[in-house]
Amino acid sequence: MNIQRVLVAGAGTMGGGIAQTFAQGGFEVLLYDEVPEVAASAVPRMEKGLQKVVEKGKMTADDVAASLARIQVADDLAPAAQCQFVIEAIIEDFAVKADLLAELASICPPHTIFATNTSSLSVTDLGQASGRAANFVGLHFFNPAPIMKLVELVLTPETSSETAETVGNLAVAIGKVPVLVKDSPGFVCNRLLMPMINEAIVLLEEGVASAEDIDTVMKLGCGFPMGPLELSDLIGNDITLAVMESLRERLSSDKYQPAGLLEEMVDDSRLGRKTGSGFTCGR
Repeated sequence: MNIQRVLVAGAGTMGGGIAQTFAQGGFEVLLYDEVPEVAASAVPRMEKGLQKVVEKGKMTADDVAASLARIQVADDLAPAAQCQFVIEAIIEDFAVKADLLAELASICPPHTIFATNTSSLSVTDLGQASGRAANFVGLHFFNPAPIMKLVELVLTPETSSETAETVGNLAVAIGKVPVLVKDSPGFVCNRLLMPMINEAIVLLEEGVASAEDIDTVMKLGCGFPMGPLELSDLIGNDITLAVMESLRERLSSDKYQPAGLLEEMVDDSRLGRKTGSGFTCGR
């Protein structure tokens, strides 16, 4: 399939980053969010970030202008009918995602490929909810999406080989390295990463070391570019909690029990960088 136009549903941090990534890769992008203010603020946010890239000499002003010109903010989902590829990057709530996918399925032609950026939900179940399981994959980007090279290409038992090949080639076309994984709780990255972050929070909760020192140990001792607590603040502590809860539920194991301090942080809306308050910011 020749993919020329992409719809990204969800214009938050991840959705906006995914839209920017496709635009920089030369694709026409429709960006939709059910909250008009979020969609309207996405492109100016991208432009601000890209100006810093220009200042570092990694892009030209003309490249930035061309990329941003490929992004069109959609007021509704109707234009999805002209897209060959659709990816959702909305809230990690199965019912909400399923409703969106069902609506898109009523708009898009049968050949349109659907993808989810979920980091914790069942791709197989979402594919079935979309009504086009053969044309459905998980395409899990990492934050910040325009920079991080990895995407987990999550295949379900129903995903067709043609769909898998098309999306794999699409990922390469936007400069990513797709790694094939089966649909499993947390896939590979979050199955390893999130319990480590959670354990770092437990160490902080127990007073074993300060947040700064826990992060320093992992950066200097393990070569991590960013400590686990700083990383949780970047990802969003609410996302960390949601993934841990999903792992606990889907794997039926207490070893994925979220740290009490993590739950407290989310209850207090200390979600990390997006709220300006977290384990390592706004303390």
